[in-house]
Amino acid sequence: MAQRVLTTRPDLPGGGLDRLATRWDLVRWNGQGKPEPAELHALAAGVSGILCLGNDRVDAALLDAAGPSLKVVALASMGFDAVDRDAAAERGVVVTHTPGVLAETTADLTFALILMARRRLGAARDSLAAGQWDMFRMGDYLGLDVHGATLGVVGYGQIGRAVARRAQGFGMRLLHHDPFAPEDTQDPPSKSVDLPTLLAEADVVSLHVPLTPETRHLIGAAELAAMKPTATLVSTSRGGVVDEDALLRALRGGVIHSAGLDVFEREPMGAELSPLVGDPHVVTLPHIGSATEATRAAMVDLAVDNVLEVLAGRSATTPLPGSAGLPAL
Repeated sequence: MAQRVLTTRPDLPGGGLDRLATRWDLVRWNGQGKPEPAELHALAAGVSGILCLGNDRVDAALLDAAGPSLKVVALASMGFDAVDRDAAAERGVVVTHTPGVLAETTADLTFALILMARRRLGAARDSLAAGQWDMFRMGDYLGLDVHGATLGVVGYGQIGRAVARRAQGFGMRLLHHDPFAPEDTQDPPSKSVDLPTLLAEADVVSLHVPLTPETRHLIGAAELAAMKPTATLVSTSRGGVVDEDALLRALRGGVIHSAGLDVFEREPMGAELSPLVGDPHVVTLPHIGSATEATRAAMVDLAVDNVLEVLAGRSATTPLPGSAGLPAL
């Protein structure tokens, strides 16, 4: 009997799912929107692999619904905060993600947020669209310069370094904070500092850390108060890294200048918007850091590669950090 693989969406960018279907029996969830846990549990029974998105909850209940046949869960995502890593390890299931293929695209989006927030481009665009641009005034839409400013990158992995490379073109001074990358670097030239120093000196603070118990609300009221009143906070990491209530108070109280957010604590929002959406000091986007045709297809392809490797008895291409690449016997 051929091994079966579950995909939690009926279709995904690129041709990865078709490639997977030529090797194994592909079980597709064919509903609209995001599947409910009970729906996934029913489809998962007896599968050998699950290909899912980063916001699909991979917990003990789903793993147990699949049963002992399950060997691999492949995320088409770099983030993995929705995965119960301990439960997967206990059951000998390999969990993989998609680093490497989305760093440059996400860095592009990060820099777009930096420019939009610092230069107040969102507010200017909205004023134009509302028919409020009735004359030229020297004091309208005044933002802050990006060129020559200091960029502080929190989390100096693939995406953080890609953002830093882009900052070189704007003549920005570079600082970074990362316990796993504690050294100064020359490519790009960045100084390693502790978080308080980075917050105090940076004109732009850009967050690129995974969401873990240690990084949840890494940026809260105290950290925001430590930043310059002219500083901009940008996050393309995970929403839970920032205390959104504290951020809103800081923006409205003039504690910092502006923010650019692609991620939120509650995703997706639907019609029940966060108060950060629409605030004149914030540029907000719906988690689209990796949203180009080529990058999303590459993410699916890498997830498919991981499934194919593990089910063929080979080590996963990109297992989660610290995880085994092969399932337990």
